[in-house]
Amino acid sequence: MTRAPDVVITGMGMTTPLGGDLESTWQAALAGESGVRSLDNDWAATYGLPVNIAAQVKVHPSQVLSGPEIRRMDPSAQYAVIAMREAWADAGSPDVPPERLGAVVSSGIGGIWTTLDAWDTLRDKGARRVLPMTVPMLMPNSPSAYVELELGARAGAHALVSACASGAEAIGYAAEMIRSGRADVVVAGGTEAAVHPMPLAAFAASRTLSLRNDDPEGASRPYDVERDGFVLGEGAGIVVLESAAHAAARGARVYGHVAGVGLSSDGYHLTSPEPGGRGQIAAMRAAMADAEVAPSDIVHLNAHATSTVVGDLIEAHSVRQVLGGAADGVALSATKSMTGHLLGGAGAVETIFAVLALHHRTAPPTINVSQPDPDLVLDLVRDTPRELPSGQVAAINNSFGFGGHNVALVVTSA
Repeated sequence: MTRAPDVVITGMGMTTPLGGDLESTWQAALAGESGVRSLDNDWAATYGLPVNIAAQVKVHPSQVLSGPEIRRMDPSAQYAVIAMREAWADAGSPDVPPERLGAVVSSGIGGIWTTLDAWDTLRDKGARRVLPMTVPMLMPNSPSAYVELELGARAGAHALVSACASGAEAIGYAAEMIRSGRADVVVAGGTEAAVHPMPLAAFAASRTLSLRNDDPEGASRPYDVERDGFVLGEGAGIVVLESAAHAAARGARVYGHVAGVGLSSDGYHLTSPEPGGRGQIAAMRAAMADAEVAPSDIVHLNAHATSTVVGDLIEAHSVRQVLGGAADGVALSATKSMTGHLLGGAGAVETIFAVLALHHRTAPPTINVSQPDPDLVLDLVRDTPRELPSGQVAAINNSFGFGGHNVALVVTSA
């Protein structure tokens, strides 16, 4: 049987609450900076919101995109295009036939700003004032479509929606497109732009948001005994994936490999993870088997770790069950402590963090953990970065979403 092509990462781009590009985001993460701030608006007073903090993008799209681009794209697509352009340039703008180029860009919620703005316009001004571009802007596949159109990709454009696992699942699907022979190059990732009063109100009503309004920068605190929920974030992460043969033929720089993809579903509850971590364990084991790595090969893990009271420890115990004693040698990072939770963009941004950790042999820190939960059974990287071993090593990125979606990706060093 012919072996499926190896999949390598040759380009990466981001716009996040920590920075407007890959380098500024990575340096801010290594410095342990928080992207969470008090909201500079009147939403809390106007709508009676119990939360007045969020992790908004550090660089507003208006500083990067043209006026016409801003007007015809929902913010979720704006973030994706910004990250895509950086990733594509970082990869050296590969010369690839359109029929061998694909796009997989996901969002957990989609064009919520466009949807609600259009409703306000309809209610207040009537049907004639609703913009003709409203539907193309609000579609959850809009970011993927804009990426596909700009690059002229014809091997397929997809937008998998799996809540907070969407960005990671997009990267996994893109890797499968290359493995199956559908494409030589695929641009993939996730984006989200849901810092809006309605999602804030809805998440607050579900009691999943931190209400630490008086301490924005300290509000996202995975594994801390005083954690009280996640902080809503926004932004995008995009990677350029290639078959190893295609990358070698053009002399491309390789950051690492997407070596293993693991997918599962809990079949348990719409919003709560299965208490025993059954689906999470299955996803991680599947990804490791796909990558043909052993627990001893794993040196780093970027956890889903949103700062919810129950979810953080379910994941920690799932990791311990999968890795066994080898978990003691794994540097655990929970970068949502700095970025907040980017929902559909989280899995892509955190996969990039895992790739960069192996590339630079440095695990980013987890901040705001002044009192680690005594039930945390893993080795958490706190406050300062940690050096990772040299040689051929692997890392896991976990992404879990409402609906019981579980995605684990194994990346290996170049």
